[in-house]
Amino acid sequence: MNIKELREKAMKLPLSPGVYIMKNKNEEIIYIGKAKALKNRVSQYFGSDKNHPEKVRQMVANVDHFDYILCGSEFEALVLECSLIKQHKPKYNILLKDDKGYSYIRVSDDEWKRLSFVMQKADDGAEYIGPYMSSWFTKNAVEEAQKIFGLPSCSKVFPRDIKKGRPCLNYYIKQCSAPCSGRISVDEYNENVAAAVEFLKKGGSDSLKLMTERMNIAAENLDFELAAKLRDRIKAVKRITEKQKVVEVSVKEQDAVSMMSEGEDICFAVIRFSDGRLYDKEDFLIRSVGRDINAASARADFLKQYYSMRDNIPPVITLDSPPEDEVLLLDWLSEKRGKKVYFEYPQKGEKQHILEMCRQNAAERLAQSHGHLGHELSALDELAGLLGLSKQPEFIESYDISNLMGTENVAGMVVFRNGRPYKDSYRRFRIKGFEGQDDYASMNEVLTRRFEEYFKNKDSGEGFGRLPDLILLDGGKGQVSAVRPVLEKFGLDIPLFGMVKDNKHKTRAVTDEGREISITSKRQAFTLISDIQEEVHRFAIGYHRTARKKKNISSSLTQIEGIGEERAKALLSYFKTIRRIKQADVEELLHVKGMNRPAAEAVYEYYHYSDGREIDRKNDDEN
Repeated sequence: MNIKELREKAMKLPLSPGVYIMKNKNEEIIYIGKAKALKNRVSQYFGSDKNHPEKVRQMVANVDHFDYILCGSEFEALVLECSLIKQHKPKYNILLKDDKGYSYIRVSDDEWKRLSFVMQKADDGAEYIGPYMSSWFTKNAVEEAQKIFGLPSCSKVFPRDIKKGRPCLNYYIKQCSAPCSGRISVDEYNENVAAAVEFLKKGGSDSLKLMTERMNIAAENLDFELAAKLRDRIKAVKRITEKQKVVEVSVKEQDAVSMMSEGEDICFAVIRFSDGRLYDKEDFLIRSVGRDINAASARADFLKQYYSMRDNIPPVITLDSPPEDEVLLLDWLSEKRGKKVYFEYPQKGEKQHILEMCRQNAAERLAQSHGHLGHELSALDELAGLLGLSKQPEFIESYDISNLMGTENVAGMVVFRNGRPYKDSYRRFRIKGFEGQDDYASMNEVLTRRFEEYFKNKDSGEGFGRLPDLILLDGGKGQVSAVRPVLEKFGLDIPLFGMVKDNKHKTRAVTDEGREISITSKRQAFTLISDIQEEVHRFAIGYHRTARKKKNISSSLTQIEGIGEERAKALLSYFKTIRRIKQADVEELLHVKGMNRPAAEAVYEYYHYSDGREIDRKNDDEN
């Protein structure tokens, strides 16, 4: 069917709740959705595509026909939608790869036993402890046991590699007993492995109690070497336990879910708590969902997918923002759990701290996939929330004016891309519209020229041909008021703020025309804005100093008979420095555009035959 036929079919659907199933010409299911009123929802796909995200446009282009199933209520439609998505895994639904499986702790059956984390049991004579549902928990438990009991985590084989090299760093920071160096016997080593297994089986508190009893007995028997060894292990266990208390919470059972996006990709992170302690961490990277994705809809799709794959539903789910169909989702989750489930959106306190930790995990995973750092992504997300932006600003443009008592009036424009300076897009402007000092008029002129260039180059999508996601001006409400008419004139809807400094010239807030927003409580956003303000100021000042220096040198050249402003500029452009102009002969000077023989001879004579007449020594030395 073509779009017109599909729309005609959609307009004949009933205004009833149900599930719609989009198929391509090969009868493959490519999208499944639910609707409160099928006619209204499905017909939207086949009307104007101006408001559709790119991914929806792609899906609609591949639809050949669709089916539907009527349901008794929107809740029944949600339950059926979740079931069908899990069964058919349609291409255009947000799909999560459920790689959750059992994990084990493996104790090898070698002469020198090794402790390791594995995902599957093998018939190899080794001892396997488990299974455990959380691979993250199991892997961390093994790493902790290796550090506490001084067990190697390297790939060396014993006794083959004993005394084949020097111990690694872990030995010197007391996290390995270095069997590779021959400093420990096989019996003592295997005793350490047995103690580590006991620690993993019984848990930290029981193992701590047992080691304390053994230490006291050893001390009574005057076995001070064993007592000291046990004392060190007890300290190591307590150190690990103290680190874990950072994530200990008063709520006995809850999940924290956070979403981060960058470009066309999104990442969800889930941190799970049971008995007041973190017991699992998962993240899901979803590629190519589109830049204009609806965040509330994406959260709803994720929650449906995630809890369709999980049987244990917690009583509390902490989210960074509300999902679409919030009430329906809560009803569905409550039915799956058999008890009431609540969503929470904390703004402060213990639960907000947990949510922030979850957000950092999502940011780190997404940043790594894009080749940069998680804190940069977190800063952009924090900045977007602070300024009320609909999405993270990928491209930020910042402007500053620099002059000296109204002379050499210039401006600098810097660009930050994904939280980093993007120097290929830095630009300089010389103020042309007036003489004297007027920072507001200068800002207006610079932004006018910048957006005139946009409309000339917008087809390229690069440099001036690309619009920023955010504009930050060095200054307060006055600068913002001067630039706002420029955006209105060109019909551009770009978030615009000024960066305000305190009396020590340090960034303290951002402002629009009507309010001032403190940024000191948002550490990462504060650091990013401070960096931007310092960078644009440095860039503008640097250009101003260069312009003043060139003017001074040019002015000194105009002292020579026959050399005006244009010839002075041409000489500097050709030779770059005063030193090279002095070294040039008449024939070389004639190569400069606009120079004739009398002027070239005048320049040559000025530097070679005039008594005491010389360009400012400082300018000469610097060039």
